[in-house]
Amino acid sequence: MLNDAQRAIVKSTVPLLETGGETLTQHFYRIMLGEFPEVRPLFNQAHQASGDQPRALANSVLMYAKHIDRLEALGNLPAQIVHKHVSLQVKPEHYPIVGACLLRAIREVLGAEIATDAVIDAWGAAYQQLADLLIGAEEQTYAAIEAAPGGWRGERAFRVTRKQAESSVITSFYLSPVDGGPVIAHQPGQYIGLRLVLDGQEQRRNYSLSSVANGSELRISVKREPGGRVSEHLHDQVAVGDVLQLFPPAGNFVLRDGDKPLVLISGGVGITPTLAMLQAALETERAVHFIHCARDRASHAFRDTVDGLAARHPQLQRFYCYDQADAADQVDAVGLLDQQRLADWLPASRDLDAYFLGPKPFMAQVKRQLKALGVPEAQTHFEFFGPAAALN
Repeated sequence: MLNDAQRAIVKSTVPLLETGGETLTQHFYRIMLGEFPEVRPLFNQAHQASGDQPRALANSVLMYAKHIDRLEALGNLPAQIVHKHVSLQVKPEHYPIVGACLLRAIREVLGAEIATDAVIDAWGAAYQQLADLLIGAEEQTYAAIEAAPGGWRGERAFRVTRKQAESSVITSFYLSPVDGGPVIAHQPGQYIGLRLVLDGQEQRRNYSLSSVANGSELRISVKREPGGRVSEHLHDQVAVGDVLQLFPPAGNFVLRDGDKPLVLISGGVGITPTLAMLQAALETERAVHFIHCARDRASHAFRDTVDGLAARHPQLQRFYCYDQADAADQVDAVGLLDQQRLADWLPASRDLDAYFLGPKPFMAQVKRQLKALGVPEAQTHFEFFGPAAALN
């Protein structure tokens, strides 16, 4: 058990983590992914190459060290981690591997003079405290999903029943369970885990569910990422009739009940979870402002779908902003979504609920703009497609 002296030691390492945390986590990943092939499928190599994953882990480790004596200050971070782990099927046996590699990285990066035995023991106890919390929360989540109608644990085979191009870069896959059983009612905004074996190597990915639950099938809408091994395989190789292995829906970026005006803001493929949220919200009388930003008309997915919903639901207002547009595109704005445009498209009252998703710079910009426009921070919600990190 972590004692007070160990907590003080962990907190004393905060300045080192603030300046060198990313170097430490990069070394950690080199050790773990190089020596423990069994955990490689849990990590997206593209996020490793971009530095997103080491950067996100460094931020998480830093936040944990800062708040080691007041874990409630971590806010939503533990829940995000739990849901991400559940979506990829992280198991208790993975935690000792991570812990051993983390402690080794601390010693090797900081050196024995700084990372003394006392420091290593303190971080070992701190890691075990966190691991125990996460393992317990993850098991509760696994069990709840399995016990729910249409739920399951681990892999479940789904057949591709339809493949639909939604834009020049996004394709939808309609998936029905091979066993013919019901499908758990996911919450709008959640994602599934997908397991593939490509050229003998296991790959796991998350994809948002782009439609509301119907009890019988799931829909994911996948952007083709240049050089993306899994997305290109799905676009080019997977056909109707093929079978994919799915992990159950997870994620805590979900539409919450409420009667305040709802604002959904998306950029690019960020439209996939906000579309499901839109469909769910329109089942109520709630006013909805749907704002989507795309590169151009060809890359704008689901425009006809949203236009059709707007024609049938007077409480829905939708606005489109393209980087580039022709006169025939019928777009509301061309260029960046600046603060004045956003102000014009928001409801008159700033007492609203806002959900936004897209590329990280886009989300950082929207977050700043909403704050400047007077939207309460507690009523703004966002999610990361990749590893969770700070959004400044």
